[in-house]
Amino acid sequence: MRITTRHTVRTVQTLCLTVTAALVATGCGRSADSGAGNDAPAEIGAGKAKGTVVMWNLGDITPALKDMAKKFEQENPDATVKITSVPWDAAHDKLTTAIAGGNTPDMSMVGSTWMAEMAAMNAFQATPTSIKSSDFYPGQWDTTKYKDASYGVPFTADTTVVYYRTDLTEKAGIKGALAGDREGYLKDLKAIQATAGKQNPKLRNATGLVMGFNSWLFWVPMVWQQGGDIYDATTGKFTFDTPEVAKALEYWASVPKQGLAPTDRSDNVQNFRDGLIATYQEAAWNGASLHKDAPELDGKWKTMPVPYSEQPAGFAGGTDLAVFKEAKNPDAAWKFARFLTEPANLAAYAKATEGLPPSPQAWSDAKLSADENMKPFDEQLKVSKAQPAITTWQQIADAIDSELEKLALGKASVTEVQKALQSKATSIGTGR
Repeated sequence: MRITTRHTVRTVQTLCLTVTAALVATGCGRSADSGAGNDAPAEIGAGKAKGTVVMWNLGDITPALKDMAKKFEQENPDATVKITSVPWDAAHDKLTTAIAGGNTPDMSMVGSTWMAEMAAMNAFQATPTSIKSSDFYPGQWDTTKYKDASYGVPFTADTTVVYYRTDLTEKAGIKGALAGDREGYLKDLKAIQATAGKQNPKLRNATGLVMGFNSWLFWVPMVWQQGGDIYDATTGKFTFDTPEVAKALEYWASVPKQGLAPTDRSDNVQNFRDGLIATYQEAAWNGASLHKDAPELDGKWKTMPVPYSEQPAGFAGGTDLAVFKEAKNPDAAWKFARFLTEPANLAAYAKATEGLPPSPQAWSDAKLSADENMKPFDEQLKVSKAQPAITTWQQIADAIDSELEKLALGKASVTEVQKALQSKATSIGTGR
């Protein structure tokens, strides 16, 4: 997947990575025990919304969002919605600064991996009980949680699947999708690699590998697929020293070691388009991009669920809607959040933005599975999980990225990486 390429910003947008704020480390001017995790759920009053709702939107404000705001205003004639666009690359700092200064809007779109960090800053109201978790994919709902309480509502979902070039894989004798189990998938990659320079003259590697930044997004699900985890929320301890982690690391190391993936930070998206690689993992936006920017490849690529070992698993990314504790009009803000996350509106937004809705009903309403290349995303969303809801997550993620790169480059063994991760994570801790 994309790292140091022109696609990096979009990766951050779609999968919502955290940049740990110094404000958090210093407590943001709020007391550490000011209530996050113990808040009573907010309540949504009866009747129509009134007054002005100020919302921050991350990225450009889409026509679909404007249309829904107008529809909300029509249904609530005494309410006005004002939406401000906040660029993704400045959003984290702008949000944390606003929280620290007590100068927030009423509500905001929030990157899903930012939720725990900002909830720990005592920024958000707890989600009203009238908004049901059962209406959403479990992994997406878990992105709203901090200390077993929810502080938002899933708005957009994101996860990754495997894209593969059928014109390249068929020359390796692979009919249809590659194998869905890890062992069989590796065999297929080897078969594809064997065609490089022969049946596939441009092909350099069977697959792409993410190096450095963001690589944890692809490796942590491998641990989940082994039936393990990297953190035990019950004991509050990291579990990088388990056999499941070792197996996931061994798999990660084996791909570049066998020459199946490049060991540089080349652009997987461009390499895929150029036929230099035959497969790679990417989010849903990539399909729309391929149709738009590489129409010559239409009909030559497909998607499939991520192969797994013991059980399927994937990463749950996207955005949530949160209402701030400092909101001037929290009741109307919750009513607008509830409105936006109704299945019909989530479906309309997903169709208009070519994104993924976080609700199974919305997925069905939007008829997204009518596109066979979208079906694998539905399968992934059903088994996707959120990263540990700890405020130090980005520091942990950075440590994983660093160690995975050493492993891929052959600069450290699986045992050394495992020990380093356990030591670094324990030293970093879990924050508040």
